[in-house]
Amino acid sequence: MTARRLDVHRDAYVDSVGLLNVSRDMREVTGVEWANAVMATPANLDLLTEAGFDTGESGFLTVNDLVLAVAAETDEAADEALTVASEFLRGGGPTTEPVADARAAAPRTLEQAAASLGDANLAIVSVPGPYAAMEAHKALSLGLHVLLFSDNVPLADEIELKRRAADRQLLVMGPGAGTAMLAGTGLGFANVVRRGPVRVVAAAGTGAQEVAVLLHRWGSGVSEIVGVGGRDLSEQVGATMALMAVAAEPGVHGPLLLVSKPPAPDVAEAVLDALPTGSSVCAFMGLDRDLDVPSGVRVASTLEGAVLEMLDILGADVPEPGAGLREVASGAAESLKAERRAVRGIFSGGTLCYEAMVVLSRRLGVVHSNTPLRDGWRLPAPDGAHVCLDLGEEEYTRNRPHPMIDPLARADEIERAAADPTTAVLLLDVVLGHGAHPDPAGELAKILRRVVDRDAGPAVVAYVLGTDDDPQPAADQRARLEEAGCLVAPTNARAALLAAAVASRRPALAEEIP
Repeated sequence: MTARRLDVHRDAYVDSVGLLNVSRDMREVTGVEWANAVMATPANLDLLTEAGFDTGESGFLTVNDLVLAVAAETDEAADEALTVASEFLRGGGPTTEPVADARAAAPRTLEQAAASLGDANLAIVSVPGPYAAMEAHKALSLGLHVLLFSDNVPLADEIELKRRAADRQLLVMGPGAGTAMLAGTGLGFANVVRRGPVRVVAAAGTGAQEVAVLLHRWGSGVSEIVGVGGRDLSEQVGATMALMAVAAEPGVHGPLLLVSKPPAPDVAEAVLDALPTGSSVCAFMGLDRDLDVPSGVRVASTLEGAVLEMLDILGADVPEPGAGLREVASGAAESLKAERRAVRGIFSGGTLCYEAMVVLSRRLGVVHSNTPLRDGWRLPAPDGAHVCLDLGEEEYTRNRPHPMIDPLARADEIERAAADPTTAVLLLDVVLGHGAHPDPAGELAKILRRVVDRDAGPAVVAYVLGTDDDPQPAADQRARLEEAGCLVAPTNARAALLAAAVASRRPALAEEIP
């Protein structure tokens, strides 16, 4: 019989990143079947009830109360998971203090925190979506820029926040701004990259990470990353923050690389008109309309293409990332059974998923997804179709950690795709850096060894987004995947090309320009 435990910590707020990490650590305890750390919002309590927990016994809870929930094979495993969680929340020390007491000396409001720091100019807001806009408004009232890590913020709230911020000449980065780098300090999910001349403005979290990592890998570097949120270039928001972020003089801040999933066409042209000429590159992925591009501004359709354009502007050596992939594709295709023709992408990074779909669709046709390029390409997909899933989206992260933090969040989808006799290629990303799992490739390798038949199953193509200076060195992570039988590509776009080449039995595709 399953042992269930609820542990309530009154008035002990933990932000979303901390909750994800605590959940991950509890799940890693031997014998734990399910575990989650949540703030006691009505929605989260409903989720716990759905998972079989009796939240009524916890008494009256508020949104500032922390709830640890564990289902395990034994009482001992459940108790151990709660002990691990409590120690994590106390900073890992063997203390018996209640969590709330350990935090008593910390500021309890934005106003108190700003007063205690004195010269702070940025607030990071990471609270449940329904409360995020209110906290962001408080930060703006204090004259602070805002990194709005929270997602599930209503569009109307985002529009209001950004208009108010623009009037005050302040930035609101987000909602859902998972990545930024300001004054050399990474915020959210951030890679360790070389300081350099290129400013990155991104309406795409892993898109910002990918261009920064490729610039680093190919000899350049990044001066700052401003993540404006995935909806900033929509028609409704109108690029309010992107236009502020790109307005700086290039002589002061250096060349500019702008990254976005498909923007609204009119908004895209307004942003293009605002860019400094002669030193700006835009990656507008999936945009299917020709734009009036000003002279001196370059536009690319992939992240890799944008970085290569920027290197050309900088006068740097331009690499050839596709060299040798034709032979790799040929060898992998030869071992596939005839009925295996479909690419199944299972991604942790939303922009990486989107870039892969752009590349795949141009070679293979329709690619179905939970974040599709076209309306007719939504899920459910027909049997044998190409599919790319972004497992970082809300429908997959609801009630469980983000796959960048917990690689096991992808296990079910990987197992399902590997068992499908039409799957030719499993296409995976591995995102490194601060905030990510300490050994994501190692965890994925365990899953792949268990579910992929090397003799009769699909090929596995993977890409590792990271640098050798990250907490999880990229070379080590690539080696773990290669040892598990994966074909590891040098960029995300090249991974998609390699997958298309293997699935279609056209090895030459692997060396095309993405």
